[in-house]
Amino acid sequence: MPGSTPSQENTTYPLSAGQVLLPKITLKQLSVFISIYQTGSTSAASEQLHLSQSAVSSALTELEERLKMPLFERIGRRLHKNDNAEAIYIQAQAILGQCLTLEQYHKYQAGRIHIGASTSIGNYVLPSLIQQVYGDRPDAKVEFFIGNTRDVVSEVEQLKVDIGLVEGMPRPTDSKLIEQRAWRTDQLVVFAKKDSKWLAGISPIIQRGKNKSKQLTTQQLAKSPLLVREPGSGTRQVVDEQLLRYMPEAEVVLAIQQSEAIRNMVKADIGFGCLSQHVIEADLEQGSLIAVDIKGIDLQRVWWMIWHKQRHKSDIWQEFVAGLEAENNS
Repeated sequence: MPGSTPSQENTTYPLSAGQVLLPKITLKQLSVFISIYQTGSTSAASEQLHLSQSAVSSALTELEERLKMPLFERIGRRLHKNDNAEAIYIQAQAILGQCLTLEQYHKYQAGRIHIGASTSIGNYVLPSLIQQVYGDRPDAKVEFFIGNTRDVVSEVEQLKVDIGLVEGMPRPTDSKLIEQRAWRTDQLVVFAKKDSKWLAGISPIIQRGKNKSKQLTTQQLAKSPLLVREPGSGTRQVVDEQLLRYMPEAEVVLAIQQSEAIRNMVKADIGFGCLSQHVIEADLEQGSLIAVDIKGIDLQRVWWMIWHKQRHKSDIWQEFVAGLEAENNS
């Protein structure tokens, strides 16, 4: 309509290629204006904002020059609101409110970490790591994803988690994008039910530290069912590369997605299992399960921490990684 003013939300500012439109109005000028609008004087605004009175007056003058309109009428020592002031006040409050929201979001993000962990780590090690994070940062926001190693690597590649803790050698799609560092060592253990039928006639029990074990050859193990994790699991990767490659004659290999399921099936004497020592440690100490040493086979492996090289490394991320590295060096 003739004489009407386009609303702010419908106003656009076309820019040529490469041009950036930067406002000349500052947040300081808007803060000063809001304070004067609320208190009615530059001296009160000066006290409220902890600025000199000359700095307050200068900021107000600069804002009025930028807007090309007066905001207050100066009568004596008092400032009286001009007709323009209310509309500018509403917009200034909205702008500062958005800035404060942005600051709060930044603080939230700075204290947030999303951790991915493969199954054994997630179930048996991650809880104490998260407890340590909360001990250092009570207001931390911790999210976590638990899956097999292949799934965690995929989450890291897609920037869905900040850091991944995985078993077995990570094999990302593009190794140039993924940083990986050795973190801990872990021992895989072949185990069976105590007095298992699959151990009948096997050599006497051997004392291994505080736990007991029996010893088999790969040929003897190959004649019994072996319960292992599914392909894609870091545990399965080590079993394939460091055990099954020496057992081409293995009769039955059952792939199961859950470590707890393997543990319980071995307790039911379905066959032998092969899992991280963390999964069966308590059972070995209680004597319900027994470790089985495989002659000539070492099932030690490395746990890795991995992250995407383009991922932002927040303060909490750096603290978490530093804690893992300190643990590795201790």
